[in-house]
Amino acid sequence: MGESKSGNEAVRMETDSLGEVAVPARAYYGAQTQRAVENFPISGRKPDRAYIWASAAIKHAAADTLVQLGLLQRKKGEAIAVAAREVMDGKWDAHCVVDAFQAGAGTSHHMNINEVIANRATVILGGEPGDYHIHPNDDVNRAQSTNDVIPTAIRLGVLQKAPGLLQVVDQLASVFEEKALAFDGVLKSGRTHLQDAVPMRLGQEFKGYAGAIRSDADRLREALIPLRVIGIGGTAAGTGLNAPAGFAENVVTRLSSLTGFPLELTGNHFESMQSMADFAAFSGSMRVLAGTLGRIANDVRLLASGPATGLHEIELPAVQPGSSIMPGKVNPVMAEMLNMAMIHVMGCDMAVSLAAQAGQLELNVMMPVIAFELFDMMTISEHAIAAFTTKCAMGIEANAELAAFWLLRNPVIATALTRLIGYEQVAALVQKAYQTGKSIHEIVRLRAEHGDLIRRDDSRPLTVEEALAAMDDLRSLTGA
Repeated sequence: MGESKSGNEAVRMETDSLGEVAVPARAYYGAQTQRAVENFPISGRKPDRAYIWASAAIKHAAADTLVQLGLLQRKKGEAIAVAAREVMDGKWDAHCVVDAFQAGAGTSHHMNINEVIANRATVILGGEPGDYHIHPNDDVNRAQSTNDVIPTAIRLGVLQKAPGLLQVVDQLASVFEEKALAFDGVLKSGRTHLQDAVPMRLGQEFKGYAGAIRSDADRLREALIPLRVIGIGGTAAGTGLNAPAGFAENVVTRLSSLTGFPLELTGNHFESMQSMADFAAFSGSMRVLAGTLGRIANDVRLLASGPATGLHEIELPAVQPGSSIMPGKVNPVMAEMLNMAMIHVMGCDMAVSLAAQAGQLELNVMMPVIAFELFDMMTISEHAIAAFTTKCAMGIEANAELAAFWLLRNPVIATALTRLIGYEQVAALVQKAYQTGKSIHEIVRLRAEHGDLIRRDDSRPLTVEEALAAMDDLRSLTGA
């Protein structure tokens, strides 16, 4: 195919069903991709690496299967497989250029992949881009449709990105578990409703954080299981039109081998095409993790607040100056970053939820935005969690002295007397301490000396020694 000049750039002319299109001469994509580039200059966000990888893996498996079934010339099939492998490996990412916000169902992304593989395979066979010795539709897309390829590619892409995400989630949980052990001896005041509560250990607080993150990781792993069930072979509407017998089963087997995932073929191609519920469920698990991490980031900021006028029960690593006007100020920037990232993830989940319910009849045309949001939330979560773990969580130190200071000022430690003298008497002691500003120990000693603390079981006055002993063994008050 001949080249010409369009402005300062060499182009080749291609023809599709709508007419001629000028395509950059050396581009591996073709006419339909070029139209999408021109039609959708929206965000500048290109396909995620995992999405490209997954889309090319499907083309590789399909070509292998068609050769095996005798429905594609071996020479063509092998060229497609080599080109697809190169795309899987990231060699031609610069040619995957369609914006994330594009035509419904993902046809533009799909044809971008088809055209890149077709042109690269053509070059492998000795041709030039645009000669199409390998046709993007008739060869690369044989027995397939956007409507079964795209949901399959999203599933594979999420599965491919998941190990990196889960690794950093597990690492953060491990760090908090280590901190829980390290801080087990640090007594502090618990707080509920942001008000003074019973004594606890700082290690117990961090044990709670670690457990919540572990639970969220388990929830993510459970949500990944349904994504292994794929609907390739359903073609345009779930009926399998133009897909030969045995095609779907063999593609799934080949995809399992290529990707390393234990994939299964759906028993209901119509559900696989219509329903985005598996994506919404995984996104929901991501939202739950985001909520947990946002909550923990809030706690970290609060526990480190001050340092002179806040709680300051923990100290965070100082990673950068905190103010353009106040010299020496250091802010909890890594926790703030994690908060912002998790807010973004929650927004992504809302988009997935809305897109999942926006399908009609045999197809959900919102799959491109579902793909974009899923991959975006996974990437941002992985990077944000990794940064928070290494630059903040690992370096958290306990301020045991200040934690003890706040605890001894906390009248609620008198709760230990409830089993001896009852709720009403203890409530009066606590209120008296708040009203007078005296320590709860002073109040209890004074009342006990006057014989005013009456045991509820035998109406005997509680001695000073009994009362103070009940409150002073603070570690025993914190439970296991």
